[in-house]
Amino acid sequence: MSENCFHCGLPVPAGSDFPIRYKSRAEPACCAGCQAVAQTIVDAGLSDYYAHRTNGSQKVEPLPDELLEQIRLFDADELQKSFVHVGEDDVREAALILEGITCAACVWLNERHLQRLPGVLSVDINYSTHRARVRWDNRQVKLSQILEAVGTIGYRAHPYDAARQEALAGKERKRALSRLWVAGLSMMQVMMYAVPTYMAKDGDIDHSSLWLLHWANLLLTLPVMLYSAVPFYRATWRDLKLRRVGMDTPVTIAIITAFAASLWALVHKVEHGIYFDSVSMFVFLLLGGRYLESIARRKAGEATESLIKLVPAFAHRVQGWPSGRDAHEAPVSQLSIGDVLLVKPGETLPADGVVLDGDSAVDEALLTGESRPLPKNAGDNVIAGSVNTASPLYIKVTQTGQDTRLAGIVRLLDKALAEKPRLAVLADRFAGWFVLILLIVAAATYLGWHFYAPERALWITVAVLVVSCPCALSLATPAALTAATGHLAGIGVLTTRGHALETLARVSDAVFDKTGTLTHGRLTLAATRDLAKDDPLSALALACALEASSEHAIARAFTLPACAAAPAFSRVKNFPGQGVEGTLDGVRWRLGRFSFVSELAGVVPDRLKGWQQETTLVGLGGEHGWRAAFSLADSARLDAQELVDTLAGQGIQVHLLSGDSDGAVRFLADQLNIGSWRARATPEAKLAYVAALQNEGRQVLMVGDGINDAPVLARADVSVAMGGGTDVARASGDMVLVNDQLPRLSDAVTLSRKTLAVIRQNLWWAAGYNLVALPLAISGHVTPWIASLGMAASSLIVVTNALRLIRK
Repeated sequence: MSENCFHCGLPVPAGSDFPIRYKSRAEPACCAGCQAVAQTIVDAGLSDYYAHRTNGSQKVEPLPDELLEQIRLFDADELQKSFVHVGEDDVREAALILEGITCAACVWLNERHLQRLPGVLSVDINYSTHRARVRWDNRQVKLSQILEAVGTIGYRAHPYDAARQEALAGKERKRALSRLWVAGLSMMQVMMYAVPTYMAKDGDIDHSSLWLLHWANLLLTLPVMLYSAVPFYRATWRDLKLRRVGMDTPVTIAIITAFAASLWALVHKVEHGIYFDSVSMFVFLLLGGRYLESIARRKAGEATESLIKLVPAFAHRVQGWPSGRDAHEAPVSQLSIGDVLLVKPGETLPADGVVLDGDSAVDEALLTGESRPLPKNAGDNVIAGSVNTASPLYIKVTQTGQDTRLAGIVRLLDKALAEKPRLAVLADRFAGWFVLILLIVAAATYLGWHFYAPERALWITVAVLVVSCPCALSLATPAALTAATGHLAGIGVLTTRGHALETLARVSDAVFDKTGTLTHGRLTLAATRDLAKDDPLSALALACALEASSEHAIARAFTLPACAAAPAFSRVKNFPGQGVEGTLDGVRWRLGRFSFVSELAGVVPDRLKGWQQETTLVGLGGEHGWRAAFSLADSARLDAQELVDTLAGQGIQVHLLSGDSDGAVRFLADQLNIGSWRARATPEAKLAYVAALQNEGRQVLMVGDGINDAPVLARADVSVAMGGGTDVARASGDMVLVNDQLPRLSDAVTLSRKTLAVIRQNLWWAAGYNLVALPLAISGHVTPWIASLGMAASSLIVVTNALRLIRK
C-alpha cells in the first residue's frame, strides 16, 4: 500500500524519495515542493502545525519566476495606494486574502510564521473570510517579502480584492451545491426503488427482482458515499488525528455504520437490514441544511463585504482646474491628494474630499446609517463610498485608498470580527464535550438494544448519532453576534471588539463626557477679557498659537482668521484634562483650566473671578502673571435629551463627567435632567469615578471623544467613542458612533439586549431539542431519516432566529 504525503496527504508516487525530518524521524513527501514547505515549517520551530491541523494541506507547487516578479511589484508606493494604509514612521497596514486555508491550524501557522519576520508588527486572520490584516514596519520588511513568506509554507497571499474573494466563495458554494445535487438525485432514485419494497405485500415482488432492487440501491448510494459525504469524512479524519472528537464525528460514524451494515445485510441476504435509502436521505438532508445555513451566515456577515465593494474602480479626473473642466476617466488606484474629480448624479464618491463647486445631496446610509441624503455645497466635506444623488459635484481629493474614512471603518470591523467573544468560546467548549458524551450514549444504546432487540440495535444507534445537534450549540452565539454587528454597522455604530455587544446588554450606568459628546463640541469664542489690552501681541494670538497643534474641541474654537499672525511657540506640551504649555521668547505660557494656569501665573485676578460662570472658561497666563480669560460657548445636541430620556427608560442611570467648570457642567446637567454630575474632572478623577461605580458592582458604559477620555474609555466595561472625536479616543473605544447620532446609542443598547435574548433562545432551543430528541431516539421512536431531518432543521432554526437581528 502506498504511503501518503506527510504534508498534503496525497499518495506518494512509487520510487519517490523526498524525506522530511520531523521529530527525529523521516516522513514521506510526494514531491520536492511539499518537502521544501514542510521542512521550512519544521525548521522554523512551527512543527506544532502538524499536530493541530484538521485537514491535509494543499499540494504545493513552487512559485514560478513570473509570479515572484509580480509579487515584487507590490513594493511600489503607487501600487500600494489603493490597498495599503500608511501610518507614522512608515508603519503600513494591508488586507490580504489567503488561499489554501483549510482549518484553524492553517490560520495559526500563517500567523506565527509571519510574526517571526523582522518588522511584522501584527497579523490577524479571519478564518471565516480568509482575510488577513497585516501591519509591518516598511523600513525593516517589504510587502513582497511578506507575500513570499506565505508562499514558502505552501499558501498564496495577494492584496484583498472583493471580486476575487467573491469568485473563491462562489467556487466553494458551487462545490457544496454539486455535492448536494448528487445526494439529492441519488436519494430520489434510491427511494424510487425502495418504496416498492416497503409498499408491496409479501409475494407481490418475486425474490430475484427484490434483490435486484436492493443491488440497484447500493449502486445509486455509492455516489453519495464516495462524493457527497466526503466533507464529513475529512472533518472526522482531522479530528481523529488530533485525538479528539468533532461535530462531524457522530455523522461520519452513522453514515459509515449504516452503509456497512446495509452492505453486509445485502451480501448475506438479510432482508430487513437494508437501509440504503436512509443513508442517502440523511446525507442529503444534512448537506441541504448546511448549505442553507451557509447562505444565512453569509447574509449575516455581509456588512463588511458590502462596505468594501462601495468604492468604484474608476473616477472622472478633471485636468487644469479651475480653468478647465473636462473630465477623463482614471483608475481610482492612481488618484492623488489634490486631484479634482467630477462626480455625476448616481455615482459613488471614490475618495474623501471637499466640495469645490456644485450643490447636491449625498446618501451616506451604508456608511453612517443616516437614511436621508445630506445636502452638500462648496466647502463641505464628503466621504468615499457615499452616493451623489442630485446634481454634479466637483470635489478636491483629501484622502485616498486606505486613508479614507471608509477604509478605517473596514479596519475596525475586521478587528471586531477577528475576536471571539466569551460566550462563543464557552459554547464551542461545551459542544466538544457534548460530542464525546453523545458517542458514549450511542455505545451504551447499542449494547442495551443488542440484548433486547438485536435486529433494531444498529438503526437505533444510527438515529442517536444523527439526531443530536452540537452544531446548533456552536452556532447559537456567533450567528447572533455576527448578525447584530452587521445591523449596527448599517445604522452607524461600529463594534470594534468582540465582547462589546455582550457587555453592553448588561450595562447599568452610562457615563458621558460633555464637550463633543452631549454637546456639539463646536465651541465658539463668546467673549474675551484681556488684562493687557495695550500689548501689541493680543491675548487671542497667544491662545491661537498655543492651541495650534491640539486636536481637542477647545482648540477648534481658536482657529479664527484673526489667528493667522499668531507667533510660534517652542516646547509645546499637552497636559490632558488641564491645558497646554509652551515657551515664547524664553517665557513659559499656559492656556487651560484656571487652576492649571494659576500654578504658573499665580492667583486668579479679581476681574476674572465670577465671570461667565455658565460657559466654558479658559485662562491664559505666564511666568509674568495672568493675561486673559476666554468664554467659550457650546450648546447641547438636539438629540441629547432624547438619548438621556431613553436610557433612563431602559433602566440605565446617566452620569455627566467633565473637565469643564462647575457652572458650565451644572447648566448642562440641569438642562438634560442628569442628576449625577461632576465638574473639573481630570483624567485621573474620571478613572477613579468609573472605578468606584465598578467597585459597587455596576456595569459601566463610557462615552467620550477627546484624548483625555482615552484612559477612562479603556477602563470602562464597555466604551463608545464619538466618530468625530480624536483618533486616540476611537482607538480606545469598544464601539464607535460613526455618525455622532446619539439616539443610535440607545438603539445599540436595545439591539444588544435583543441579541442576548436571541442567544439564550438559541441555546435553550439547542439544549431542549437534544433533551427531547435523544431520549426519543434511544427509545427507538425516531428513524434515521427523521433524525437527519431534525438535526438539519435544528441548525437552520438557530441561524434563522439570529437573522431576525438584521431587520432594521
